[in-house]
Amino acid sequence: MNAPFSGLDLNLGNLYRLSDAKTRSISPENFTGAKGKGGMATEGTGKSPARGLGQGWKVSPSIEIAAGENRLLADIDGPGAIQQIWCVVSNVRWRNLILRIYWDDQETPSVECPLGDFFASGWNRFAQISSLAVCVNPGRAFNCYWQMPFKKHARITLENRDPDEAVILYYQINYALSDVPEDAAYFHAQFRRTNPLPFKQDYTILEGVKGKGHYVGTYMAWGTNNAGWWGEGEIKFFMDGDAEFPTICGTGTEDYFCGAYNFDGGVIDPNMTSAYREYTTPYAGLPQVLRPDGVYQSQTRFGMYRWHITDPIRFDDDLRVTIQALGWRTEKKDRRYLPLQDDIASTAFWYQTLPTAPFPELAPADYLEVI
Repeated sequence: MNAPFSGLDLNLGNLYRLSDAKTRSISPENFTGAKGKGGMATEGTGKSPARGLGQGWKVSPSIEIAAGENRLLADIDGPGAIQQIWCVVSNVRWRNLILRIYWDDQETPSVECPLGDFFASGWNRFAQISSLAVCVNPGRAFNCYWQMPFKKHARITLENRDPDEAVILYYQINYALSDVPEDAAYFHAQFRRTNPLPFKQDYTILEGVKGKGHYVGTYMAWGTNNAGWWGEGEIKFFMDGDAEFPTICGTGTEDYFCGAYNFDGGVIDPNMTSAYREYTTPYAGLPQVLRPDGVYQSQTRFGMYRWHITDPIRFDDDLRVTIQALGWRTEKKDRRYLPLQDDIASTAFWYQTLPTAPFPELAPADYLEVI
């Protein structure tokens, strides 16, 4: 006899199966997700427009998070799994909003990331993203579909590090209460930024991971500080005791993000004005290119994602991930690489067993700011 279906591992092939999972949702209209407790607010950001209608008529569609405030968004007893997160924020810079997620009884967050970078939007500007794990839709609606199981407890907070501005946040956290398989690992996401990258130093996407798990995705917000092509660097995955040399070594930055030949579609524009081709696909994309003046000019900014959904990178004990910032010298007769000193930010996504090793201290808001 087949084991009862938990209702957590959903796909088109088993969507028809019944389960005993209980669907719940947390939003400003139901802060606890409790059954039968939605839409009961009599106070909230919608009180004035609903003044002629009353309770049950969009009285509390959003919340205000004051400057410097760290707000609890979800506090859920398990077992269960977060299945989707949607949110929209007002004018506060996305790097000033820090998302944290804590699993079970841990005091250390397993997710710590600026809100925009978590949703593959690191440059504080909207770009359409149509992927399986993350969708960003008009106008600037963030959606996350990473499955996040937990056995005991889940806690989600959002800190507003802006010194002056309050943020208006609309959000919905959809989850299921259900038994969780014994072999379920916990979702993690970690943000880093280095600006500028020291000369001839590899950029570290992730290090210090201890435990058994698998790496499932990378988002990078990459700003070039040199003219010319910048994406020759190799990504490297050091796992389970690898020292000087990794087990997995990529062939180039655009190759890792499932593109090719400078992201130019195979034809370089002779005027050098628009050769980059943005794309967004289920597993990889270059959804954002911010051009200052010409395709290979300094200060061009890129947003790129690569989800290892069908090809997770598995590790038993430890994991470290780096990428090189490597370009070409501008004189074509001198065909040599040029180590770059770019502005690079990344978010690494992975699943692993607990406990979570403490993350590096998040840099101050001024250091993370996009200027």
